[in-house]
Amino acid sequence: MKLDIIDKRILSYLQKDSKITTKALSIYLDLSKTAVYERIKKLERSNVISKYVVLVDKEKVGKSFKVLCQIKLVQHKNEYVKKFENDVLKFDEVLECYNISGEYDYILKVLVTDMKAYRNFLNDKLTTLDYIGSAYSTFIINEVKNDLEIKL
Repeated sequence: MKLDIIDKRILSYLQKDSKITTKALSIYLDLSKTAVYERIKKLERSNVISKYVVLVDKEKVGKSFKVLCQIKLVQHKNEYVKKFENDVLKFDEVLECYNISGEYDYILKVLVTDMKAYRNFLNDKLTTLDYIGSAYSTFIINEVKNDLEIKL
């Protein structure tokens, strides 16, 4: 789908505040509420907008210990890749998982309460998977930038 300037502006506003009303958008964009509504529906139908989410303050819910964990599989067999990718989906602690190039096969973004919770995740869940060769952990000291908005 080709996005025009109005679509991009709508997406920009929605990324800043997904609860913005069509009335407010119509004022900002100098369009009718119906036109704004129809454009949003078109963006949703075409999956340009895939979902709406609430961003939760990690500190306030007691989950501010963030770790990047790099995983190396014992072998690059298709069977191990499929098993790992299916198993990692089950771990609530894993927010993101990427298959990467380089020395490691995957990188995980893990969010837990503290070091003890991470150790439990690592020892009781992750490294119990027999097809994992090694795991290398990097602990986040300070979050400098965490911007979810895609500039259009």
